[in-house]
Amino acid sequence: MDDQSAMQDSPKQQDGKVTLHWLNKSRSQRILWLLEECKLKYELKIYHRQPVGLAPPELKKIHRLGKSPVISIEADGMTKPLVLAESGLITEYLVDHYGPHLAPKKWKQGMEGKVGGETEEWLRYRYFMHYAEGTLMGFLVFALLMGNIRTKAPFFIRPISNAIVNNIDSLYLTPNFKSNWDFLENQLATSPNEGKYLCGKDLTGADMLMSFPLGAARGRAGVTKEKYPLIWAYVERLEAGESYKRAVQKIIDIEGSYDPEL
Repeated sequence: MDDQSAMQDSPKQQDGKVTLHWLNKSRSQRILWLLEECKLKYELKIYHRQPVGLAPPELKKIHRLGKSPVISIEADGMTKPLVLAESGLITEYLVDHYGPHLAPKKWKQGMEGKVGGETEEWLRYRYFMHYAEGTLMGFLVFALLMGNIRTKAPFFIRPISNAIVNNIDSLYLTPNFKSNWDFLENQLATSPNEGKYLCGKDLTGADMLMSFPLGAARGRAGVTKEKYPLIWAYVERLEAGESYKRAVQKIIDIEGSYDPEL
């Protein structure tokens, strides 16, 4: 594990010290991007996966599940650091406290506090905050496991294991991926106010969460530039952002390279 500090000029007084526990080949890069987008001062602690692909045991000292991303926040009045796990919760918490520009306006004019008074932008924002991990990542992780069976099964049983994996692909993964890509292509085509992001004209925390599964799916899992041009352009747009590039460069400076693949 390596410790790094990233002191970015903040546009406002920052309340609390933020530490990100970053793991290679994980979803923690999105949180690093979020910290850069919010121009926060933060400490970066680097962890590397074990040869078998699991997170190192040191992460269990931070959170009992030993996963990443995990952040800890220390602020005046706290008796111990606030430790947050799960990408969605971390994103919501950081946006609430440090990045309100990354959340759409919640209420329609004159409908404040009323059932059904939420804006389409905000409803999309909350939906995709959950969809990224609750629906989409599940299929991608399952596809990754199926790919490992293809390549890592003992040679003498590979014809049988490959036949099973092929059936799972054709009967389960392929149709589910197609449903999701068709849905997302439509969501981008119908973005509020002809926006170029999923929730409208402006980048949100939900777009940041969606960046990892869509980046991982690009060029595989059925996502091609020809079939899904709006998804392809959307991912390129996210990766062209200055704060995204700063987060990638931060890892390149420390690790020598950055690999976004699962």
